[in-house]
Amino acid sequence: MKQLRAVNLHSVYGEKTLLDQVSFLIETGDRVGIVGVNGTGKTTLLNAVSAIMPADAGTIETPNDYTIGYLQQEPSLDEDKKVLDAVFSGAQPVFQLIRDYQAALGAYSQNPTDDKLLARYTTLEQQMTQQDAWLAESEVKNILSQLHLPNLDLPISSLSGGQRKRVGLAQVLIQAPDLLLLDEPTNHLDFDSIAWLEKYLASYKGAVMTVTHDRYFLDKVTNRIFELSFGKLYEYHGNYEKYVTAKAERVASEAIAEHKSAQLYKKELAWMHAGAKARSTKQKARENAFADLAAQQGTRQVEEDVAVNLGQTRLGKKVINIQNASLAFDQLKILDNFSALVQGNERIGITGPNGSGKSTLLNVIAKQQQLDTGVVEIGETVKMAYYTQITEPIPDDKRVIAYLSEVAEEVIDRDGNHVSAAELLEQFLFPPFMHGTLIRQLSGGEKRRLYLLKLLIQQPNVLLLDEPTNDLDIGTLTVLEDYLQTFTGTVITVSHDRYFLDKVADKLWIFKGEGAVTSYNGRFSDYLTDYGVPTLVQKDTKPVSVVPTTTKAPAPKKKKLTWSEQKEWETIEDEMAALETKISEIEVDMTTQGDDFTKLGDLQKQLDETNEALENKMLRWEELSERIEGGA
Repeated sequence: MKQLRAVNLHSVYGEKTLLDQVSFLIETGDRVGIVGVNGTGKTTLLNAVSAIMPADAGTIETPNDYTIGYLQQEPSLDEDKKVLDAVFSGAQPVFQLIRDYQAALGAYSQNPTDDKLLARYTTLEQQMTQQDAWLAESEVKNILSQLHLPNLDLPISSLSGGQRKRVGLAQVLIQAPDLLLLDEPTNHLDFDSIAWLEKYLASYKGAVMTVTHDRYFLDKVTNRIFELSFGKLYEYHGNYEKYVTAKAERVASEAIAEHKSAQLYKKELAWMHAGAKARSTKQKARENAFADLAAQQGTRQVEEDVAVNLGQTRLGKKVINIQNASLAFDQLKILDNFSALVQGNERIGITGPNGSGKSTLLNVIAKQQQLDTGVVEIGETVKMAYYTQITEPIPDDKRVIAYLSEVAEEVIDRDGNHVSAAELLEQFLFPPFMHGTLIRQLSGGEKRRLYLLKLLIQQPNVLLLDEPTNDLDIGTLTVLEDYLQTFTGTVITVSHDRYFLDKVADKLWIFKGEGAVTSYNGRFSDYLTDYGVPTLVQKDTKPVSVVPTTTKAPAPKKKKLTWSEQKEWETIEDEMAALETKISEIEVDMTTQGDDFTKLGDLQKQLDETNEALENKMLRWEELSERIEGGA
């Protein structure tokens, strides 16, 4: 059993201690979930373990042959590589062999009469068999397919941020290291991909450490939880559910200890005030002990339970009325005669596969995207706040308290009390020592949390939330969920987070692509039970091969096909399947381009060229097939 031992890791960022003499042991088979408020050092810990950014002090001890794979929040990928090359970019010899084989296959396919290319292809094919590299190639293709990246020929430069994250995930999974480090692996994954990843990690032979906000995911894949809080690491055995119970017991126990310490302090204070006339040696020792006890009072740092109790403006009966809304980008349907009446206090969750148009609908409601036809009527009393996936620009040289005070120095809560900006920051998990912090010193997650608070203190009565769980930690999500429970306005949220949807939405709009939207009354878990994972509908115009890709074609007769034609026949069905997959990928990519008509035009050109290539391959297949049948 291989082990990784972290000893006294210590890291400081600005005035904040992120890791304070942190030590732990990771063994084969461990599944560790790392939780904590944004900015407490979760990514810092992964960086230290991976040696990408070592801790200021402390050591990581491993065997000499120990391997670590690290999926960062934003994977570093070579822009010039294709997907398959990026995935197989590791230093392992089998990866180099697969890269060489793929290059030889591509060159030979383009020039099947070139004897040198044929000889190289044949040699590499034999090496693939000798080294059992086919299994590795098959595994990566399966991983890419499960992550909805089946097209291996796309260049990295053409991929969206979410697609890059999935390529990065495939890259570390195929390397099968002794320790997998995963930073928010479920971001940008569809529900079926998350379910597949849960099963994959359950049977993974090595160890796993993951930072994630997805509480259902944590519950499924972890057997240990590391909680980072004020530089300290607290370890819990079991999954997320057991962690929640154990943490509550720990906090309660610490509160009891703090109370006993306070009571002892009061007694000692009374004794000191009494002023004994004769101070013996024992009494002097008692004075010193009192000084130590006094210094400890109020120093225990805990993450308090908080409740955001903001007031809001009155919301009338008329909220949002969408009538016959249609929208398409270059004939790609986003909305198709969609109508909906949104009323006060409704909780609507929008979900569905990536690229189906969910965020576009929020843009339409927020008047940031015009419809082709139809209308969106917004009630006169509506005061809307839109939490987008991209944070507004925040001046780095501004301090946290100043950024918030620009909106309001104080607000009135639901009980009529005046609440200052400083109190609101504490309620949103910014302790007092951070109020004067420059914004450039905040983590990305802390900036997102500050941005959300700025929206909420404007006291809206309609909230649009676009994938809020992608960047917010579990603590902040809990505060937000509790706030939404008592929020008397309307909430419309786009999310892939099953736990979050279950807590905040009682009505769903399920997007399936091509303008198809269905409504469901109930929790998302109930929808999954009733209907399963939502998937994209297929375009009616999508070309379909006349040959089932799962059917093995009969072996060619040598007397009717030349040797090179026989090799062409052996690969032509796979090439047709790859072209069909590429068409699907382009169509999905087109749904994510919004109003970038230049990009859409380029994609349409790619689509036309790929359709033409597929048609030519199909004609070639028919020609070879007839010759085989004629020679039977």
